[in-house]
Amino acid sequence: MTATSTSGTRAPVGPPSAPTPVVPGFHPDPSVVRVGDTYWMVCSSFEYAPGVPLFRSTDLLTWEQVGHVLARPDQLDVSTAPGSGGITAPTLRFRDGRFWMITTNLADGGWQTLVTTEDPLGRWSEPVRMPEVRGIDPDLAWDDDGTLLITYAGFGAGGPAGLVQQAVDPATGAALTERRHVWQGTGGRFPEGPHLYRIGGWWYLLIAEGGTERGHAVTIARGRSPQGPFEPGPANPLLTHRGIESPVQNTGHSDLVQRPDGSWAIVFHGVRIRGASPQFHVLGRETFAAEVTWVEGWPRLGEWLTPEPAPVLVDELAGPDLPPSWVSPRRFPAEVLTREDGGWRISAVDGDPASDDLAFAGRRQEHLYARFRAVVDAAGGTGGLSVRMDGRHHLDLEVDGDRVRAVAQVGPLRSVLGEVPVPDGDVVLEIRAVPDEGHFSSTALGPDQLVAGVVQGGGFTELGRLDGRYVSTEVAGGMTGRLGGVWCSSGSLVVRSSSYAGSDDPAAVPTV
Repeated sequence: MTATSTSGTRAPVGPPSAPTPVVPGFHPDPSVVRVGDTYWMVCSSFEYAPGVPLFRSTDLLTWEQVGHVLARPDQLDVSTAPGSGGITAPTLRFRDGRFWMITTNLADGGWQTLVTTEDPLGRWSEPVRMPEVRGIDPDLAWDDDGTLLITYAGFGAGGPAGLVQQAVDPATGAALTERRHVWQGTGGRFPEGPHLYRIGGWWYLLIAEGGTERGHAVTIARGRSPQGPFEPGPANPLLTHRGIESPVQNTGHSDLVQRPDGSWAIVFHGVRIRGASPQFHVLGRETFAAEVTWVEGWPRLGEWLTPEPAPVLVDELAGPDLPPSWVSPRRFPAEVLTREDGGWRISAVDGDPASDDLAFAGRRQEHLYARFRAVVDAAGGTGGLSVRMDGRHHLDLEVDGDRVRAVAQVGPLRSVLGEVPVPDGDVVLEIRAVPDEGHFSSTALGPDQLVAGVVQGGGFTELGRLDGRYVSTEVAGGMTGRLGGVWCSSGSLVVRSSSYAGSDDPAAVPTV
């Protein structure tokens, strides 16, 4: 790769007035690589399986999910992961005709997971584990002699140990060197998410710091050796929205990529905040992108890449295969969902429902406003439709015998909001994310309202609604975002169909 030099003033760091993520919904910690004319990108997946969603694009604006990297149980065990545990911050690279992906699994004691493939749409290898590389956010880079260098946010006996680096044997995962400290950033808390690049005669180290909340930032340094010493960039931070008026906050955790024409771009995550102070986000950290220019050997942020927002309406369970967007917490969807004539059967699992050990499978909410719908026959069990942040924060529609009830779970509090009798057979369940109403300075203004009900006789019967802040990251905590899908707590039920409609314009979301 080569870097070009341009002159001029620093590019604006703020987003356009109506920012649009290139990959919406809970898709944080993006890492990108270009091979030929195609870009490939991966994101964190935490407690959900399959793990590490994989996307493909030819323009950095329009991305298609083409599967998962950790798509098999022999690659991924998140069965003991708590909420926001499991898989964090992958790095994707291409070298010697192979794709390489490394990530941390915090749930199984093996720390780093390295897999490779020649065909990203095919079978990825069984993982090479690195139990001596103890930390998160591992990067992949190769020294001039071909040595694999893992730069990461280290953990020690007392907690975080800063950004460190080790040489590792990629065949066995054995550490070849003791870990050494590298650049620790510009003083922000939690230096993490490092990516190391050889560009011309320099090694550039791009990191995140400030924490992944409102203080998040991207900073950069360079040195003549991949081990440093590293000189910080003169215009740091390269990207941050801390303390500025913007509908996108928490910007950080980025990766650089060069286009075929020599120009550069950057992908990073951020959150879209709404509601009263301190404001709330419900979709998780989403992936955004921007142009990058080079000024006197240093990257500067340019204009944001903003795809045109468009409404989405998809039937999710219309065929014999689960769509790649569907995941389950702590297990693979195939462990709870099976295809049969007339739909998909979801069956309860052994475990403690109070610890979120329920059968659930679904997809991310990817728009500010959305409608989740499922047609279910619950004659053989109890369950229905749910919109969740985690196992302790969700809104459910529960079909139990001849009744459907809307149930809100907020921490340890469980409340039945309303119920209605239903006839035997198929029941059409619907949960909507709709605009909240109120003055912007009112503490009663949440990010949205979740409305749960049933569709009967061509009309919608509301059973209850919940302030959206109770299914937000600011209330639930953690690193994920909302998902909507089907669940079962006892026996089994048949899901005849499931659909998702979403838009950033509430008027574009169909209501019946």
